[in-house]
Amino acid sequence: MIRLNHRKTKEEQFSEKITEIQNKLYRLAYCYVKNEQEALDIVSEAVYKGYIAYGKMESMTYFDSWMSRIVINTAIDHIRRNQRVTYMEDHAQEFVAPERGASVEEKMDLYDALDRLVPEDRAYIILMFFGNMRFREIAEVLSLSENTVKSKFYRIINKLKMDLIEGEVGDL
Repeated sequence: MIRLNHRKTKEEQFSEKITEIQNKLYRLAYCYVKNEQEALDIVSEAVYKGYIAYGKMESMTYFDSWMSRIVINTAIDHIRRNQRVTYMEDHAQEFVAPERGASVEEKMDLYDALDRLVPEDRAYIILMFFGNMRFREIAEVLSLSENTVKSKFYRIINKLKMDLIEGEVGDL
Protein backbone atom coordinates (compact mmCIF):
# COMPACT_ATOMS: atom_id res chain seq x y z
CA MET A 1 0.00 0.00 0.00
CA ILE A 2 1.45 3.37 -1.06
CA ARG A 3 0.72 6.40 1.07
CA LEU A 4 0.02 9.58 -0.83
CA ASN A 5 0.69 13.01 0.62
CA HIS A 6 3.17 11.54 3.08
CA ARG A 7 4.05 14.32 5.48
CA LYS A 8 7.56 14.07 6.77
CA THR A 9 8.03 13.77 10.48
CA LYS A 10 10.35 16.13 12.33
CA GLU A 11 12.85 13.28 12.61
CA GLU A 12 12.83 12.71 8.84
CA GLN A 13 13.21 16.43 8.15
CA PHE A 14 16.13 16.70 10.57
CA SER A 15 17.79 13.63 9.09
CA GLU A 16 17.52 14.97 5.53
CA LYS A 17 18.90 18.37 6.47
CA ILE A 18 21.82 16.85 8.37
CA THR A 19 22.61 14.54 5.46
CA GLU A 20 22.79 17.56 3.13
CA ILE A 21 25.36 19.38 5.30
CA GLN A 22 27.22 16.55 7.04
CA ASN A 23 30.46 17.06 5.09
CA LYS A 24 30.44 20.79 5.81
CA LEU A 25 29.94 20.14 9.53
CA TYR A 26 32.76 17.59 9.54
CA ARG A 27 35.19 19.98 7.80
CA LEU A 28 34.28 22.69 10.28
CA ALA A 29 34.99 20.40 13.26
CA TYR A 30 38.17 19.09 11.64
CA CYS A 31 39.54 22.62 11.26
CA TYR A 32 39.39 22.94 15.04
CA VAL A 33 40.89 19.65 16.14
CA LYS A 34 42.84 18.41 13.08
CA ASN A 35 42.03 14.84 14.03
CA GLU A 36 39.57 12.67 12.13
CA GLN A 37 38.14 10.74 15.10
CA GLU A 38 37.80 13.81 17.31
CA ALA A 39 36.07 15.70 14.49
CA LEU A 40 33.62 12.83 14.06
CA ASP A 41 32.97 12.81 17.81
CA ILE A 42 32.31 16.57 17.76
CA VAL A 43 29.90 16.28 14.83
CA SER A 44 28.14 13.37 16.51
CA GLU A 45 27.71 15.32 19.74
CA ALA A 46 26.58 18.44 17.84
CA VAL A 47 24.01 16.46 15.83
CA TYR A 48 22.65 15.01 19.07
CA LYS A 49 22.38 18.51 20.58
CA GLY A 50 20.75 19.78 17.41
CA TYR A 51 18.27 16.90 17.35
CA ILE A 52 17.24 17.58 20.94
CA ALA A 53 16.62 21.28 20.21
CA TYR A 54 15.23 20.82 16.67
CA GLY A 55 11.59 20.66 17.75
CA LYS A 56 11.85 24.17 19.21
CA MET A 57 12.99 25.73 15.91
CA GLU A 58 10.39 27.95 14.32
CA SER A 59 12.06 28.61 10.97
CA MET A 60 14.13 26.15 8.96
CA THR A 61 15.64 29.01 6.92
CA TYR A 62 18.75 29.22 9.09
CA PHE A 63 19.19 25.51 9.83
CA ASP A 64 22.64 25.47 8.18
CA SER A 65 23.91 28.42 10.23
CA TRP A 66 22.28 27.07 13.38
CA MET A 67 23.98 23.66 13.07
CA SER A 68 27.32 25.30 12.18
CA ARG A 69 27.11 27.30 15.39
CA ILE A 70 26.36 24.16 17.40
CA VAL A 71 29.43 22.46 15.85
CA ILE A 72 31.63 25.47 16.63
CA ASN A 73 30.47 25.60 20.26
CA THR A 74 30.89 21.84 20.63
CA ALA A 75 34.42 22.03 19.16
CA ILE A 76 35.37 24.87 21.50
CA ASP A 77 34.01 22.91 24.48
CA HIS A 78 35.95 19.85 23.32
CA ILE A 79 39.19 21.84 23.07
CA ARG A 80 38.70 23.33 26.52
CA ARG A 81 38.01 19.91 28.00
CA ASN A 82 41.10 18.37 26.45
CA GLN A 83 43.55 21.33 26.46
CA ARG A 84 46.21 19.36 24.70
CA VAL A 85 48.36 19.74 21.64
CA THR A 86 46.85 18.48 18.38
CA TYR A 87 48.91 17.33 15.45
CA MET A 88 48.00 17.55 11.80
CA GLU A 89 47.52 14.16 10.22
CA ASP A 90 49.21 13.27 6.94
CA HIS A 91 45.94 13.45 5.01
CA ALA A 92 44.84 16.81 6.43
CA GLN A 93 45.12 18.55 3.06
CA GLU A 94 42.05 16.76 1.68
CA PHE A 95 39.83 18.45 4.28
CA VAL A 96 40.99 22.04 3.97
CA ALA A 97 40.67 24.60 1.22
CA PRO A 98 43.48 24.37 -1.34
CA GLU A 99 46.31 26.81 -0.81
CA ARG A 100 48.37 28.12 -3.70
CA GLY A 101 51.88 29.44 -3.78
CA ALA A 102 52.87 28.78 -0.18
CA SER A 103 55.76 26.55 0.79
CA VAL A 104 55.31 23.74 3.30
CA GLU A 105 57.15 25.83 5.92
CA GLU A 106 54.86 28.82 5.32
CA LYS A 107 51.78 26.60 5.61
CA MET A 108 53.06 25.14 8.88
CA ASP A 109 53.76 28.64 10.22
CA LEU A 110 50.21 29.65 9.30
CA TYR A 111 48.68 26.58 10.98
CA ASP A 112 50.82 27.21 14.08
CA ALA A 113 49.63 30.84 14.17
CA LEU A 114 46.01 29.67 13.83
CA ASP A 115 46.49 27.21 16.67
CA ARG A 116 47.71 30.04 18.92
CA LEU A 117 44.44 31.96 18.43
CA VAL A 118 41.78 31.51 21.06
CA PRO A 119 39.05 29.18 19.73
CA GLU A 120 36.52 32.02 19.52
CA ASP A 121 38.83 34.02 17.22
CA ARG A 122 39.74 30.93 15.21
CA ALA A 123 36.05 30.59 14.26
CA TYR A 124 36.21 33.73 12.13
CA ILE A 125 39.20 32.50 10.14
CA ILE A 126 37.86 28.97 9.73
CA LEU A 127 34.45 30.14 8.56
CA MET A 128 35.91 32.67 6.11
CA PHE A 129 38.74 30.68 4.56
CA PHE A 130 37.91 27.04 5.18
CA GLY A 131 34.12 27.39 5.15
CA ASN A 132 34.11 29.83 2.22
CA MET A 133 31.51 32.00 3.96
CA ARG A 134 30.86 35.67 3.43
CA PHE A 135 30.67 38.20 6.26
CA ARG A 136 26.86 38.08 6.20
CA GLU A 137 26.85 34.29 6.57
CA ILE A 138 29.44 34.40 9.36
CA ALA A 139 27.29 36.99 11.15
CA GLU A 140 24.33 34.58 10.97
CA VAL A 141 26.37 31.66 12.31
CA LEU A 142 27.88 33.69 15.16
CA SER A 143 24.68 35.67 15.91
CA LEU A 144 26.47 38.99 15.51
CA SER A 145 26.03 42.02 13.30
CA GLU A 146 27.87 42.01 10.00
CA ASN A 147 29.87 45.10 11.01
CA THR A 148 30.99 43.44 14.24
CA VAL A 149 32.12 40.39 12.27
CA LYS A 150 34.07 42.57 9.83
CA SER A 151 35.87 44.54 12.54
CA LYS A 152 36.75 41.42 14.56
CA PHE A 153 37.85 39.58 11.43
CA TYR A 154 40.24 42.33 10.37
CA ARG A 155 41.59 42.66 13.91
CA ILE A 156 42.26 38.90 13.98
CA ILE A 157 43.90 39.02 10.53
CA ASN A 158 46.22 41.81 11.72
CA LYS A 159 47.05 39.78 14.82
CA LEU A 160 47.87 36.75 12.66
CA LYS A 161 49.97 38.90 10.34
CA MET A 162 51.97 40.34 13.24
CA ASP A 163 52.41 36.87 14.73
CA LEU A 164 53.75 35.54 11.42
CA ILE A 165 56.07 38.54 10.94
CA GLU A 166 57.43 38.21 14.48
CA GLY A 167 58.00 34.51 13.82
CA GLU A 168 60.08 35.35 10.76
CA VAL A 169 62.16 37.91 12.67
CA GLY A 170 62.65 35.45 15.50
CA ASP A 171 63.99 32.85 13.07
CA LEU A 172 66.74 35.12 11.70
